[in-house]
Amino acid sequence: MSNTFGHNFRVTTFGESHGPGLGVIIDGVPAGMKILLSDIQHDLERRRPGSSVYGTKRNEPDQIEILSGLTGEHRTNGAPLAMLVRNTNARSGDYDDVAKKFRPGHADWTYYMKYGICPQPGGGRSSGRETVSRVAAGAVARLLLKPLGVRAEAYAVAVGRIKAENIDPEFAERDPLRFADPELASEAHKEVEEAISAGDSVGAVIELRVSGIPAGWGEPVFGKLESHLGAALFSIGAVRAVEFGDGLAVAAMRGSQANDPIGEDGPVSNRHGGILGGVSTGLPLVVRLYVKPTPSISVEQRSITLDGQPTVISTGGRHDPCLAPRLAPVAEAMALICLADFHLSPPSAV
Repeated sequence: MSNTFGHNFRVTTFGESHGPGLGVIIDGVPAGMKILLSDIQHDLERRRPGSSVYGTKRNEPDQIEILSGLTGEHRTNGAPLAMLVRNTNARSGDYDDVAKKFRPGHADWTYYMKYGICPQPGGGRSSGRETVSRVAAGAVARLLLKPLGVRAEAYAVAVGRIKAENIDPEFAERDPLRFADPELASEAHKEVEEAISAGDSVGAVIELRVSGIPAGWGEPVFGKLESHLGAALFSIGAVRAVEFGDGLAVAAMRGSQANDPIGEDGPVSNRHGGILGGVSTGLPLVVRLYVKPTPSISVEQRSITLDGQPTVISTGGRHDPCLAPRLAPVAEAMALICLADFHLSPPSAV
């Protein structure tokens, strides 16, 4: 399995959804950084299961433990930083009925084809719970980049059929769906509630904005900033499409509409989302992630058993009807991890 991301800021995650715990080891954290448990815990609280009325009923405290890499003064010592979150509220018995069936929309079937592993409770490594490790690493990357003025925020700009018209990131942070439009939030809530009543789920679009990135990060050709960011964001299991700046809309524009005019200080508009030629422009990075509906639903679906027999399946257990509120912090984390790597890596290494 490929469990490591990065070059000079190397993040390796481990653990399964229903195992003893999940964790991360980060190589390349500079010595002398001050890291408090509360710095990491803050980001974990934003992703934590049970933190939203529209989230899974699995209620995990997600208390972070730092196992190595810190001195007694909470300073990094240059050694690998190892962190662990223990699972306390797994209910593997919820998956007994589907233990010998493949769940549509999940990695059960492809993992079986590749590894010969039967479907694991909660999905094992393919579970969204794996992202707790990424958010812990992203919190460290956030601290590393903070002195540069780098700031990341993500929020939902669409939930199902409801699209935000007026973006208010501060409101989104208070909203249980992390939906960014105060005037349409009730419609977004209704969209999810209707799906819950039907035993179904809805998708979302997450917008990620990162400000404070200096001009000049990224390498032309194969080391493009958006190439590495794309790899980071596509590694999030539910993400099916990623667009930068105006994204897909530029395909319907003329060049005179799509180009960003250039002034004395660089581009004066940001249709390209903060990146040109694979290199950061100094304007905010703007990315949108298109997130599929949660595949674990109670609606009956067609599938097969481990021995290839036709069957139907209805997934029980505790699942998010919409991934938006908990995926947004993961998007921030993966972007920050990628940017920390560019910050630390010499140009030839990325």
